[in-house]
This record gives sequence, structure tokens and C-alpha cells, in this order.
Amino acid sequence: MSHKDVVEDLFDIAGIKLNGKNPWDVQVKNSKLYKRLISQGSLGFGEAYMDGWWDVKSVDQLCFRILRSNTEKNKKVIMNLKNFVYILHANLMNMQTKTRSLKVGKIHYDVGNKLYKLMLGKHMAYSCGYWKNAKNLDEAQEAKLDLICKKLKLKPGMKVLDIGCGWGTFAKFAAERYKVEVVGITISKEQLKYAKEHCKGLPVEIKLQDYRNVKGQFDRILSIGMFEHIGNKNYRVYMEIVHKHLKEDGISLLHTIGANISSKTIDPWLNKYIFPNAVMPSMKQISTAAEGLFVMEDWHNFGLDYDKTLMAWFKNFDKNWDKLKNDYDERFYRIWKYYLLSCAAGFRARTINLWQIVLTKRGLLEGYESVR
Repeated sequence: MSHKDVVEDLFDIAGIKLNGKNPWDVQVKNSKLYKRLISQGSLGFGEAYMDGWWDVKSVDQLCFRILRSNTEKNKKVIMNLKNFVYILHANLMNMQTKTRSLKVGKIHYDVGNKLYKLMLGKHMAYSCGYWKNAKNLDEAQEAKLDLICKKLKLKPGMKVLDIGCGWGTFAKFAAERYKVEVVGITISKEQLKYAKEHCKGLPVEIKLQDYRNVKGQFDRILSIGMFEHIGNKNYRVYMEIVHKHLKEDGISLLHTIGANISSKTIDPWLNKYIFPNAVMPSMKQISTAAEGLFVMEDWHNFGLDYDKTLMAWFKNFDKNWDKLKNDYDERFYRIWKYYLLSCAAGFRARTINLWQIVLTKRGLLEGYESVR
């Protein structure tokens, strides 16, 4: 059986035809693609797209079909030695030490504030929006910020810690709307610079700091889209740090992408080009890390909203490419197109989720009313 035959069989399971007419059908530009896919798996498939070896009208529809047909046969064929070595490495080593954790800031979050301004919308929020009553991206992001504030039951004068504060989006929103004091920490120098300017004149302090170096006591502690960079060897450490710095009657909120199955790695292509050393936690991993430290008050899954968010980000990215192409090359464009649209497909296919989890130290005696 030739490499081409194997690839055709795999794609056929997902309803994908080589050089077909549907928007999700792969158009082969280089016949070496078949061997590369079989020998290098998802990493080779992504890199072949970057190299122009194949194309498709709709990346998200293609990836959605692949993910929804993720059978044992697919897994066995795609798994290869390079993936195995990477997974073994992640099992044996702590890939998210204080030194290694800086890598994602340098490679991803420091790629340029101009890009993020044009892609993310006015709020500069690089996490899932809440689309329940929203008509556009900016409304969805504002709704998400307000949802978090309500879940945390913020009151004027409270001191809040935002772990992984990004460009200061939540800090600014909470300080202005809910009159709280915020300490935000980030490992990105570009985010630090922007957030300090963004929050000027407000009771907000932004620090370039690893979460493991936090000091002080806080009424509320949250993280939005940061837990994915923690790593399975550090989940318990994170929970212990939040427990240590959260006041006895405090509330913590964890906003994170989540996986259906426990793992210690992410897709090799995403690890290499987008989020080095990241990993998506599972329900089991989170609950195990929190056991004995917290009472789980609420667990909210709105992962389908991330599909809408990512599609909106890509629309902005694509629409503004003429303003960006002098700073980045065509290969960068293909990397980010593949990243945004393949991730949208992951949420659409329900292989990954978006969770907001509310935790308290001993449980609220008056109970906790879920906010939706």
C-alpha cells in the first residue's frame, strides 16, 4: 500500500477527498506530502501547509472533519517516533520551570503589539469571549469580563490578583467598573509595557513576574487563559500558591482551555510554532490538583464560544494583513491562519473546551449562585 493510498484512506474516513471540489478537500501541491504526513504526523502536516505543499479553501472545515473522525486507526497511523520522543520528554521533565516558562512570552506574546491590536479588537483580550447575548467580538469580550467580575462577586476596595494579566484588559475593566485594586503579573515584556500604559491613573500595579514569586494576600485571585502554560507537573503548585495568597473568605476563578483526556503534551505543531511547553488540563487533573485545598463552587463550559472568538480573530487578522505584511512574511501569515482556524475547529468538534471554574477555600456558607 503506497503512502498516498494510506493518506487517501485516512481522509476518506473524515469525508475528505484529495483534490476534491468541497471547501474542506485538500489540494495537493507536492506529491512528497503523503510520505511526510505518514512519517511526521500532525507536525509534518502543519509544516507542509506552511511550505505550501498543500492548500484548502477552508482550514477550519478540514480540521473539524479530521477531529470528529479521530478513530484509533487514525491515531495509530499518525503516531510516529518524533511524537513519541516529545511525549516521553514531557513525561520525564518539568517543561514549565521558571526559566522555561519565559519561552512562550518571548516566542508568542512578544511577537508584536501591533498584530494583537489589529486582531483582538478594542479590548485587547486574548481569550474566549462570551457570546450569549453578544452581536460582535467587542461585545463578547466585554460580556466575558463582566461575567468574571460577577462570578468573583467583586466589591469596591477589594484587592485582586490577576495571574497572567496579558495587556491589562481585565485589570482596567475591573478597576474602572467595580472600583477594585488589581495586581497583574505577566511574563511578557511587551504585555508589561502596554498594560502599564493601558492602566495608567488606575489603582492597578503590573509586574513582570512568575506566579511562583507572588507575595501578599488578596480578596480575589483569578487567571484568564494562563493555566494552559502551567504544565501538569505544576498544577498542584499553582493551586497551593492560590490557596496561600487567597484570604479565608476569598474567591478564585480559573478560566482555562480544557481537554477531554488527561495529557502531558499538546499537538507537536502547536508546541513548536505557537505555544511552546503548553498543555491543556483535563477535568481530572484540575480536580486532583485542587483536592483538599478548595471547594468547587461552579464549573461552566462554554467552549463553542471559542469557535466564534477564533473565527472573529482570523477575520480581523486576514482583513488587516495589508497593514501587517511589511512586518511579517507570507510564511507567518500561513502559520497564523493555520493556528487560528485549526483551533477554532477543535472547539467546534468538542475535542477541547473552555471552562470557568469558581473555587473557595472552605465553601461559602450562604452558598454560591452560579452566574450565566
